[in-house]
Amino acid sequence: MTFEHILAERRGPVLAITLNRPERLNAAAPAMFEEVGRALGQLNGARAVVIAGAGRAFCSGADLASGALGADDPAEATFRALSDSYHPVLEQLADLPVPVVSAVRGPAAGIGCSLALSADFCVAARDAYFLQAFVNIGLVPDGGSSWMLPRLIGRARALEMTMLGERVSAPKAHDWGMIHAVVAEDQLEAESMRLADRLAAGPTRALGLIRRQLRRAMELDYPAALALEAEHQREARRSPDSAEGGRAFLEKRAPDFTGE
Repeated sequence: MTFEHILAERRGPVLAITLNRPERLNAAAPAMFEEVGRALGQLNGARAVVIAGAGRAFCSGADLASGALGADDPAEATFRALSDSYHPVLEQLADLPVPVVSAVRGPAAGIGCSLALSADFCVAARDAYFLQAFVNIGLVPDGGSSWMLPRLIGRARALEMTMLGERVSAPKAHDWGMIHAVVAEDQLEAESMRLADRLAAGPTRALGLIRRQLRRAMELDYPAALALEAEHQREARRSPDSAEGGRAFLEKRAPDFTGE
């Protein structure tokens, strides 16, 4: 797969996507997100995804300096970019049938923060930070952050991030329960790939159902959540991986999941 703003390659069963504008700290023009969406649409059997940034940043936010968000009517251009480019890719990521890991070094700001936290597992280098800087330029959170943050860290901390517009360091984000792990900077790629490989070796159908189930359950009442669990359990139980898991349990061995 050839792109202008990102790199995408298969590493065994893992699709690795790298935001590739290091000279701009991977500032995300709408075209960059559209390319991420194209890459996600070409899983071709990949059983996990890793999203990272080239150079010393994950993503410094939307690219405000390139003119991509409009000079004549920036408000309307921003609305169109969110509606047509950024948000559809975040919805696509949420609906993906395989697990997603983000690997964050340096800033994950604005729409970059949303992208990082949209992963099932966010692994961050110790020098990384997360920033909702919208208020500092008179704007409001976007990229799904107003939906995600209260659910990840609670209303009070979400308000702290979005209304004060201050950096949240990786260790603090981990203490808050916002991210999965903090690692040494030189171990970030290895640790994120190790986690992605572990997920890719798991029962892909069940993992995809789990990520969908947990997201939907946050919007359902208890009886509806129970009904969804039963529906998904039936689907998972019919998978070859479930049969293999049952055999492995009875035979007291590690299962050999194929992702089917």
